[in-house]
Amino acid sequence: MFTNGVFDILHHGHVACLEAARSLGDALVVGVNTDRSARILDKGLGRPVVPEDARYRVVAALGAVDRVVPFDEATPRELISALRPDILVKGGDYRPEDVVGADIVASYGGHVHITEFVPDGGTSTILERLHGAS
Repeated sequence: MFTNGVFDILHHGHVACLEAARSLGDALVVGVNTDRSARILDKGLGRPVVPEDARYRVVAALGAVDRVVPFDEATPRELISALRPDILVKGGDYRPEDVVGADIVASYGGHVHITEFVPDGGTSTILERLHGAS
């Protein structure tokens, strides 16, 4: 299995997605955006909040994760092509047709799995709450 993300401020939505992904097979590889790559996504001013090395370490420490692979591009397409996962997993805020790399995985018989949506589980929501509290 493969999934990816910035994992800026690790939260219960991330953990739920990673645990669900890991339950689908024998090994979970997680692509994590570098700081440069995360800034390309324009998640907001000052993002990512947590530096890349710390994000890699935190994600790698989770029991559901077997390997963390940083990627520096705007999307993980090249990484997905190189790894050829059987299952490409994304969180419940995605639709299968919008998942980057879904076409690559489908081309060799793999498939996309969307995990259950976790409400109030996003980093942006957490940061909005923090800024509203000040």
